[in-house]
Amino acid sequence: MGELPLDINIQEPRWDQSTFLGRARHFFTVTDPRNLLLSGAQLEASRNIVQNYRAGVVTPGLTEDQLWRAKYVYDSAFHPDTGEKVVLIGRMSAQVPMNMTITGCMLTFYRQTPTVVFWQWVNQSFNAIVNYSNRSGDAPITVGQLGTAYVSATTGAVATALGLKSLTKHLPPLVGRFVPFAAVAAANCINIPLMRQRELQVGIPVTDEQGQRLGHSVAAAKQGIFQVVVSRICMAIPAMAIPPVIMDTLEKKDFLKHRPWLGAPLQVGLVGFCLVFATPLCCALFPQRSSIHVRRLEPELRAQIHEQNPSIEVVYYNKGL
Repeated sequence: MGELPLDINIQEPRWDQSTFLGRARHFFTVTDPRNLLLSGAQLEASRNIVQNYRAGVVTPGLTEDQLWRAKYVYDSAFHPDTGEKVVLIGRMSAQVPMNMTITGCMLTFYRQTPTVVFWQWVNQSFNAIVNYSNRSGDAPITVGQLGTAYVSATTGAVATALGLKSLTKHLPPLVGRFVPFAAVAAANCINIPLMRQRELQVGIPVTDEQGQRLGHSVAAAKQGIFQVVVSRICMAIPAMAIPPVIMDTLEKKDFLKHRPWLGAPLQVGLVGFCLVFATPLCCALFPQRSSIHVRRLEPELRAQIHEQNPSIEVVYYNKGL
């Protein structure tokens, strides 16, 4: 076997991102919870392989499959724009285990006000970490902005949950089980834009097809944040809509009536099963490297791009996750 060629484009995912199937295969790899078990040394080794290859240095004996594996390990732990190592629970590979636990508990302990408040707070604390860790661009965000986003989203989620809880008191019990989903959807609409407000102020980097940075765009940031909000809400639908229906049926059976302690772990398991598929499939709804037509950009940036290269009609940006 000869040395691995240097023309493999590891700047892009391994599979065709213009198709939903290609994006789904990519995100099944990115959100694989087994990546959380990798040691710091394994992460650093993968980073070295990727950075060396990008610099034109091939690790001796490296195969193409090993290169792609290193690329996905690297992508699972390091921010694509800043290069920072992402905190463990902020990584996309932590989405399934963390969300199955938190969502399962939200759906189980929805009847008492203190538990509603506690689990909505836990969920928004986790969401704040994920949204910050997977933000688009390399613009810094201040502690004040982080605090505002966190408090606003938590308040919005708790207020929605408690408000709907009081409204559904006299409705069938099954309706009450969907209150956590409404709260999560409302909080996503608050948390993500606020956590990424810096992008809405100064814009996110946009590039040409070759990856050359052309400037910063607020219009691209708005489009990217909207896509992420839609993906997150869709991601929550199966995990927060299917288990309540199943549990409502099971809790009427003698088996669970005599074993009420099984309710929580069963709910968590059902949520986990849904999330294993919903997380990568909903991340794949929109391309990670999204595009926007030049005519939809800000006038100044549009003029700047046309001055540099009049033939450019579409620019690209990292929408975040």
